Amino acid sequence: MRLLSEAATSSGVPVYSYAEVARATNSFSHTHRLGTGAYGTVYVGKLPSSSISPAAALVAIKRLRHRHHDDDDEAAAAALLLNEIKLISSVSHPNLVRLLGCCLDRGEQILVYEYVPNGTLSQHLLAGGGNGGGRRRLTWRARLGVAAETAAAIAYLHGMRPPIFHRDVKSSNILLDGELRPKLADFGLSRSGSAAGEASRSHVSTAPQGTPGYVDPEYHQSFHLSDKSDVYSFGVVLLELITAMKVVDFDRPPAEVNLASLGLDRIGKGKVAEIVDPAILAAAGEEEWVMASVRHVSELAFRCLAFHKDARPSMSEVADELRQIRDAAPGSDSGEAGSRLSRPIMMDVQIDLSLDGDGTVGKKAAVSPVSVQEVWVSDQSTPSTNEGSMRTMPRFVA
Repeated sequence: MRLLSEAATSSGVPVYSYAEVARATNSFSHTHRLGTGAYGTVYVGKLPSSSISPAAALVAIKRLRHRHHDDDDEAAAAALLLNEIKLISSVSHPNLVRLLGCCLDRGEQILVYEYVPNGTLSQHLLAGGGNGGGRRRLTWRARLGVAAETAAAIAYLHGMRPPIFHRDVKSSNILLDGELRPKLADFGLSRSGSAAGEASRSHVSTAPQGTPGYVDPEYHQSFHLSDKSDVYSFGVVLLELITAMKVVDFDRPPAEVNLASLGLDRIGKGKVAEIVDPAILAAAGEEEWVMASVRHVSELAFRCLAFHKDARPSMSEVADELRQIRDAAPGSDSGEAGSRLSRPIMMDVQIDLSLDGDGTVGKKAAVSPVSVQEVWVSDQSTPSTNEGSMRTMPRFVA
C-alpha cells in the first residue's frame, strides 16, 4: 500500500489518509451514503482543501468493497487499482467526472471524485408519475444536449491512445450538473486497449461486464468487449431519451421486455411515434421539429443497436451526427444552458456536512445546489455475464 500510494502520488493524484476520509463521511455513516454498487459504496463528504480543490468542497467518495485475498491476489488487486488511477487521471474532458484523490490507508481502497449535484439521467427520465416526486421531465432540447455531450465524452475515451472502453454505459452512469450538463461516471473502472494496433483487446480489469438490457448481444457469443460494445449501450440510452421507458420491464409483453427489442421493432416498422415519451411534445409550437428530430435520433439508435458490431457506427460518428441534430434545432444555442429547462431541478441535503459536524440527520440542510440521490453506482452491474438477458436481446442486423 505504501508503494501504491507513492505511485498514485507520482500520477498527480492527491492521497488522503483514512482519518481524513472517515471524518469527511462521519465514519462512513449511512446518513452520507449515496448508493451501493457491485464494487463498493459511494458517500457524499467534504474534504479539506487541496491543490486540485483549493476550497473545501463536497466530493463523492467511493469505498471499494473489501475482498479476501492471499498475498498474490492482494498484489494483483493493488496493481489493478493503480492502473485505474492512472487511467482516470490521464483523461480530461468537461463531460467526464474528475478524479480528485484516493485513499490507500489501512488496507482501504477509496477513490474520491468530484460531486455532481443533480442526480442521474435515469432519475430525470423517470421523473413524474409515481416515481418522480413531482419533478418535471427533461425537455427534448435538454435530452439532445445530454445525448450529444455524452457521446462526445465516450468518443474522447475511444480516441485515447491506447483507447479506453467504458464497458458500462447507461443512464444511471450519466450524472447531471446544476445546468443539466452530463458527466459520464465510472469510466475509471474501464478497460484500456492494450497497445496501438490492438485496439479491440483489453487489459484485465475489475470493471463490471455490463448491465442487463445494455449489454452488447454479440458479447454473449464472443465474450469480447470492444469500442462497439459502448456504441450498442449508448444506442439503448438514446432509446431511453426518446421513450423515458425502463430498459428492462417485465410488465411489457415478452418480446418487448428489453427496450432494445421494443425500439428496434417500432423503428424498423416506421412506428417510432408509438413509443415517444408524450412529455417531450408538451412544448407549444415545437411538435413538428421535435418529431423530425426524434426520428433522426431513432434512426441513429437503430444503427447503434445492430447485432453485429461491424454494422454499428463509430462513437465519433455518433457524436458528430448528434451534434448536427442538436445544432439544427430552431434558435439553437449549444452554449445556452437556459434553453434546456427554465430552471434546474435541485434538492437540498438534509445532513450536516461541515468538516467539524457530527453528521446528524436534520441538523442543518446543506446549501443548494446539492442533491443526495442514487448516483453513478450500479446495483445491477455484475462482474459476470447475464445469461438471463439473452432471451430477449435483439438478434438484428441493420
